[in-house]
Amino acid sequence: MLLLTHPTGNANVRALLQGALHAGVLGGYATALGFADSGRRLASLPRGLTAELHRRSYDLPAESMWVRPQREALRLFCRRLGLHGLSRHESGWASVDAVYQDLDRHVASRLANWCRQRRVTTVYAYEDGALATLTAARDLGLTAAYDLPIAYWQTGHALLAEEARRWPAWAPTLLSTADSAQKLERKAAELRAADVVVCPSAFVLESIPAPLRKGKRCVVAEFGSPAATSTAVPGRTSPEGRRLRFLFAGSMSQRKGLADVFAAFAMLRRTDIELVVMGSPMMPMAFYRSHGCDFTYEPTRPHAEVLALMDRCDVLLLPSIVEGRALVQQEAMSRGLPIVVTRNAGGEDLVREGETGFLVPIRSPEALAARIAWLADHRRRLPEMSQQAREMAGRYSWAAYAGKVMAAIATSPGGWIQPA
Repeated sequence: MLLLTHPTGNANVRALLQGALHAGVLGGYATALGFADSGRRLASLPRGLTAELHRRSYDLPAESMWVRPQREALRLFCRRLGLHGLSRHESGWASVDAVYQDLDRHVASRLANWCRQRRVTTVYAYEDGALATLTAARDLGLTAAYDLPIAYWQTGHALLAEEARRWPAWAPTLLSTADSAQKLERKAAELRAADVVVCPSAFVLESIPAPLRKGKRCVVAEFGSPAATSTAVPGRTSPEGRRLRFLFAGSMSQRKGLADVFAAFAMLRRTDIELVVMGSPMMPMAFYRSHGCDFTYEPTRPHAEVLALMDRCDVLLLPSIVEGRALVQQEAMSRGLPIVVTRNAGGEDLVREGETGFLVPIRSPEALAARIAWLADHRRRLPEMSQQAREMAGRYSWAAYAGKVMAAIATSPGGWIQPA
């Protein structure tokens, strides 16, 4: 039986939970703040509170969940009221790091009891919240599975340090170098404690130093896509006679290559193309406006409205420097947007050159500009590329993702037991 632990839950956690539940091998799920089988109870709460709690609701039997809510509840409370001291990076009692490590220690302390009660043989934990849990699992003779969602920190730091030298003004948007030496050593220790390592892309897998991969089963499990639109979006079938809309979506950081996007558009200075930037600013808006590139800014919004914005655009640009597997790529393709991305965005397998989009090198505004210009000059190809992008996105399901993860665990040295 499989025990999953993650403080907040996300799309891939939920997919694996449902896969394990349907396969009859879910031994339990430990999270910080969560509600199982709670639709009717949440419906009776005030609307403003319900939206946040729905994001923490799981379609699981109540007996399958264990929660540790104190720090995460306080973190959310502090965020709403702007009380940043308690949630300060690493040091705050209710910081993200504190939430992760508190749940990690809690699971480790109770793992032996849960093993006896639920016949757990495999523990699956996530980066920054796994060390105590995986160590305890190995001490108990369990299989220790570890999820690394983004490039290993040494690779990420090296890439972003170079970006800080390339674009000094953008250095404040890079952030990752704020992690302490203790936190970085903890990441390495987590990998050492794992029997199985699951990555969302080949880029992430290859970022792990060879000594840390030695003796482990390391696999790539690609994320699933949203349901693809079955027909072309009205207006996108005839891109002649209007400006093509290129969408950048994500945090407004050079980690995602936004400086290179601006540089590419500044090189082109074409009147038949338009840049739309949707995301969270990390600097004053005047900073972004100062780079010689005109763009339309769109603030962050609920997911359904993000998809609606994609329907009003033609191509996704994401020349990321460091990612895991940016889900926005498959979201955009599911709406019929071809993609222009780097391999470091984690979606190399999504790109058939000239059919579903293009791969460009990192740190090359020139290559990015060339692909933008090609798409503008060959806009008659876009309806066909749009259809092929939708079809490619449809090849990736969350059920297949969960199946890959469980197959990796099943074929690991520790093996896998039958359903209870």
